[in-house]
Amino acid sequence: MIIWLASYPKSGNTWIRFFILSLLTGKKTDLNLNHLRAIANYPDKSHFNGLISDYLNLDEVAKNWINSQNKINIDKNLRFFKTHNMLGKFKNYPFTDKNNTIATIHIVRDPRNVITSLKNHYNLSNYNDAKRFLFFKNQILSLSNQEKEKYLNKEKHPLPQFIGSWQTHYLSWKNMKMNYLLVKYEDLLNKPIQEFTKISNFIGKIVKNKFTDENINNAINLSSFENLKKMEDKHGFTESPINKDGEKNKFFFLGPKNNWKKILDQRTINEINIEFAEEMKELGYL
Repeated sequence: MIIWLASYPKSGNTWIRFFILSLLTGKKTDLNLNHLRAIANYPDKSHFNGLISDYLNLDEVAKNWINSQNKINIDKNLRFFKTHNMLGKFKNYPFTDKNNTIATIHIVRDPRNVITSLKNHYNLSNYNDAKRFLFFKNQILSLSNQEKEKYLNKEKHPLPQFIGSWQTHYLSWKNMKMNYLLVKYEDLLNKPIQEFTKISNFIGKIVKNKFTDENINNAINLSSFENLKKMEDKHGFTESPINKDGEKNKFFFLGPKNNWKKILDQRTINEINIEFAEEMKELGYL
């Protein structure tokens, strides 16, 4: 059964993944970012072997979401998956079902900070392009031409994901009815012990394990932004994006220093506030 770590891109999913990995392994492993393979991205090519022929065709991928999850869950083990995909249906194909999903940790982040990270991560030319990405309700996440070359003929690589806009993505996962935990990126920054303890208790109930304060504090320290940034500098990170020149951008770019008040122009701020007003008020961002 799957425990989803669901988020819109650049909302803190990798941070949560590394925290969970640190929590589960404790001090037993000298962790670096490449251990994150243990909490894989979904959908990935390896999940659809024998099911589809065109791995870059979202129609084929969506048609086999459930088939691939049935195949993954045949051993009935618990496993975590990161996803940016919306919950719901694409062309009447459901993303998941109650036979394959046991729980969801849903991570959200203020869209005014998401947009600055999107611009860097996806090599977008300016904030107008980043805003169009953020607002587009039919947004599909797929490999860039540079990334297609990187993953050519490899057994594992990410497949297209239907992510929608920041708004539609948030609303879709908000509809998850069973074992659902909402986590705000800003709360992780401002009250880490409280929030990471909440995550630990949620996971503990599912995996039937009680994590101690020492376990939690150790995992918080290991997964700090500065520590993750140092790991990327030292060991690299397979998920770092490739820019138009074929070079890797930093995955851990600004982190807590990403402050929309100092970066965005007033027009962009106003347009985001208007576009997502209801959801941002609900989440306490307005």
